Amino acid sequence: MNIRRPISTATLAGVSVLGLLALSACSPSGGARTEDGKLKVTASFYPMEFLARQIGGKHVEVTDLTKPGVEPHDLELSPQQTAQLGESGAIIYLKGLQPAVDDAVEQSGVKNVADAASLTSLEEHGTEVDGHHHTTGDNHSHSESEGGKDPHLWLDPVKYAEVAKGVNKTLAKADPKHKADYQKNTDALVEKLDGLNTEFKDGLKKRKSDTFLTTHAAFGYLAERYGLTEEAISGLDPESEPSAKRIRELHTLAKDHHVSTVFFETIANPATAKALAGDLHLKTDVLDPLEGINAKSRGKDYFGVQRANLAALQKALGSK
Repeated sequence: MNIRRPISTATLAGVSVLGLLALSACSPSGGARTEDGKLKVTASFYPMEFLARQIGGKHVEVTDLTKPGVEPHDLELSPQQTAQLGESGAIIYLKGLQPAVDDAVEQSGVKNVADAASLTSLEEHGTEVDGHHHTTGDNHSHSESEGGKDPHLWLDPVKYAEVAKGVNKTLAKADPKHKADYQKNTDALVEKLDGLNTEFKDGLKKRKSDTFLTTHAAFGYLAERYGLTEEAISGLDPESEPSAKRIRELHTLAKDHHVSTVFFETIANPATAKALAGDLHLKTDVLDPLEGINAKSRGKDYFGVQRANLAALQKALGSK
């Protein structure tokens, strides 16, 4: 006897998404441009969106897969978003940060793709303590085994500028007609990032302490660039919970390195950071990993938030 099993909603959704991807990949236009001729660019989350808008300017229409205020690490894509991705003229993302995006990009069939992780060198800032990562900006290891590659490259203006140059090449390949404009916009952006790098270097030269405490290990590249040491409560994943041993270590570190402030974020839950600060009688402040811009952000764009981060670090480390 043949028994017909009902097809699940998830299966139907998957089939429809694959069908839409196939159609967009095989159609003559590929849906890669808007009606007024702009190149459709899909960015995975805010730092990639910012590059796309700054470099693409008036010639692109940018869609960000991660809505403002949403934690990008755990993003899940809707079937509509996945299909939309397949109609892009170019995709800008960071492989390894958002598994759902990685899978969708691989299936999209889009030819012009900029992977930020391949446009600069990624490093292993994380070290594991009871399964949790913390990060150092110097050459001293704080534990036995090393963690994985740190994806938070955009917080280092120098590495971010390297990625910008790669994004420029991808947009120029997707839209050769406006290659000169993309180059001009890239040059202007890189110059501004060079200036920001100088601001950080000069602003953090004279400081009383090198060590800062954060919610999760997002600031390894920034710490390394400017000779600082980041100690993270949680790991590279902002939602991971610290062990009791890690909390005891942080108590000791805070006292030994004259830490004044525990930093938390605008997107991730600040409860653990605030509890630790309360136990140690320390101040709290915001250090923004710039994974998204929302109403609580201390700045309207990448540069505004980075300058707010610099001011917060200067205050915490005794630079001013």
